[in-house]
Amino acid sequence: MAEARLDVREIIESRERDFLFSKVRVRMRTDVENIDAGDYSIGEAHEGESLEVPRWMAEELVALNLADSPDKPLDLEVSWALSREKMMGPLQLSVLPPDFYVRMRRTVARLSEGVKAGTAKKEEFMKFKSACYDLVGMRVGKVLSLSSASTSARDLGDNIAPEEKSFFTVAQALSKEWRAALLGEPK
Repeated sequence: MAEARLDVREIIESRERDFLFSKVRVRMRTDVENIDAGDYSIGEAHEGESLEVPRWMAEELVALNLADSPDKPLDLEVSWALSREKMMGPLQLSVLPPDFYVRMRRTVARLSEGVKAGTAKKEEFMKFKSACYDLVGMRVGKVLSLSSASTSARDLGDNIAPEEKSFFTVAQALSKEWRAALLGEPK
């Protein structure tokens, strides 16, 4: 089963790469010209102008205070997702945006670095991380319960996030193997 854990990590890292290369629109906070970053360049852009750039470049422009972030603050979205999850039944998952876990993972890493650098408050980081743990824990519990039932990933449709599908598949295989070993049933 060590391979299954590696597969989950690979899926998460692959989704994060795809996320970073997706295009987003940023609004420039200042005039810039002749910015070259790898294979991408900005010849000239003016304050207030909206540009479509790869997300990795948008993150750099935001970090340099040259552009506004294309994303809403994730702390509110995590709180809303946690509230929705609490309202759902024990075998029901609320719908999360497809890039939710990637954004959450990147926000946790960014805030952690900010705390180390002294640019983010530790209390705010810990509050955000705690809400993330609560949400992930709640969803993991539900996914585990669903994986031991006769539910298939297809039955869950859009309610299961792409990262959770991999976890669900591994958990379901383990549940079947465990039942087979205990009850002498075929896998």
